[in-house]
Amino acid sequence: MITAAASLCSMPIRWYGPANPDDPRYRHFERIVNLTLHAALFAAVNSGLWVVEELRHPWEHLNWLTLGWLALLLVHGGVVVALRPAKES
Repeated sequence: MITAAASLCSMPIRWYGPANPDDPRYRHFERIVNLTLHAALFAAVNSGLWVVEELRHPWEHLNWLTLGWLALLLVHGGVVVALRPAKES
């Protein structure tokens, strides 16, 4: 997912100049950063939960939690792609 998101935008992303919340490119950059943080949190929490589940305690609903969170992450990625600003010519 992160690789797909990276290929949709010109990477690496850098922001030069002052932060302007009214600028559509700045808002898109902020959405990409939020998506990246969401994906990192998803990976860290879910991998930790699956390791604990395998080592100690079987948790029957962990697969539903992971699939639900993955669905939300995919929706978040879709929103980021759908709201990207038009290319400047």
